[in-house]
Amino acid sequence: MTVRRTLPQRARTLIGAWCFADHYGPDDVARTGGMDVPPHPHTGLQTVSWLFTGEIEHRDSLGVHAMVRPGELNLMTGGHGISHSEVSTPGTRILHGVQLWVALPAAHRHAPRDFHHHVPAPVSLDGGELRVFLGSLAGETSPVPTFTPLLGAELTLSPGARLSLPADIAFEHGVLVDQGEARLDGVPLGLAELGYLPPGAATLELHNPGPDPARLILLGGEPFEEEIVMWWNFVGRTHEDIKQAREDWMNGSRFGEVNGYDGDPLPAPQLPPVPLRPRGRTR
Repeated sequence: MTVRRTLPQRARTLIGAWCFADHYGPDDVARTGGMDVPPHPHTGLQTVSWLFTGEIEHRDSLGVHAMVRPGELNLMTGGHGISHSEVSTPGTRILHGVQLWVALPAAHRHAPRDFHHHVPAPVSLDGGELRVFLGSLAGETSPVPTFTPLLGAELTLSPGARLSLPADIAFEHGVLVDQGEARLDGVPLGLAELGYLPPGAATLELHNPGPDPARLILLGGEPFEEEIVMWWNFVGRTHEDIKQAREDWMNGSRFGEVNGYDGDPLPAPQLPPVPLRPRGRTR
């Protein structure tokens, strides 16, 4: 599959508590085989799955069996430890979406396993359409709980449209271009590029200068001031946190079992020979 690791990168580690964004597809499943991710662990984070096209079957050690479909949010809380599998369904022809992670604050990083499904209603705007899957924007609020103030939304801009969306001045924001082109506060963004806006903005000024619709993912949140260690599928605070999580996974403890997946769990890679260093918010 074509996967773009949009966050983290050298220039930006976090946007609010958003610590990871994989932007993938459009992927021709007949050519590539689609998605088949065996059971694998997570700790210290929430996963946020959002599709544009296709369908993914989710199974986890909480016992949840759910489908990820376009325009529907699936949020899973890993907390102290959870495992899950992700497989594109036989009927999927084109797979295209984003996989996002949210770092849990220290006070909640061992939270119980949890799962939420939500279908946000599309909201018509003058020149676009909005779906708010986390947080609040333009009068719409998602009922899905988060452990820090966050925003997550899909926005489609009509050709030539200009929008001024109200923003929380305490938030920093990111705009990921999935389709077409856009301008954020006058700064041009091309396909698959991520624009950043620091705290202090009262509005998000968005413009689609192109002849085709533009589809954007909006991410935001209050700056996450804690340092984190992120390696493989784990978020911790120290190298020892990650080492222990890896050992627990390989020993078959802590993360539970995923029932219904036809195959073996994914083994953890070897830790690097040097201590993992914490990373904080990019100033």
